[in-house]
Amino acid sequence: MVIRTLLLLFVAWPAFAADVAGVNIPDEDQKLILNGAGLRKRAIFQVYVIGLYLPEKKTAAADAIGTSGPKRVAIHMLRDVGADQFGGALTDGMKENVSEAEMKAFEPRVKQLSAIMADMKEAKKGMRITLDWTAAGTVVTVDGKAAGQPISGEDFYRALLKIWLGDKPVQDDLKRALLGEKQ
Repeated sequence: MVIRTLLLLFVAWPAFAADVAGVNIPDEDQKLILNGAGLRKRAIFQVYVIGLYLPEKKTAAADAIGTSGPKRVAIHMLRDVGADQFGGALTDGMKENVSEAEMKAFEPRVKQLSAIMADMKEAKKGMRITLDWTAAGTVVTVDGKAAGQPISGEDFYRALLKIWLGDKPVQDDLKRALLGEKQ
């Protein structure tokens, strides 16, 4: 009886879907399901852990990018990075994965995102930054607090996703991890 009770408690105990570089990534966030999680590295440095949350699991990048409804990218910083450098990396990742004409059309929204990052001053170790797609647009939060105003257009959010899931992702193994492949 005791063993059975302990077994039931163990099965019912809330579990984390992933542990990446010591960061526990929950399997649900805002009623979304963890699609995958991975580690962003730059040379020998661990920069951040990222989780991709979608309404349902997707294993193909195009499906994950094109899925309708709310979506979330949750970034857990593992080191201090200047806000300009962090915002610049996001912009560079977009440039690598969208056409020149699309990037030109995104210019006002890229400036809006850059301003939000600049207000942050620094993406500090331990900070949690989320990029959510909601009915209001792309909503950026820093440690649970809204940062700036929502950025309009689902096309913009999809371009952000391409940083990690596009044809020229920021890191190939990170793309695979976000699509749920075991590393």
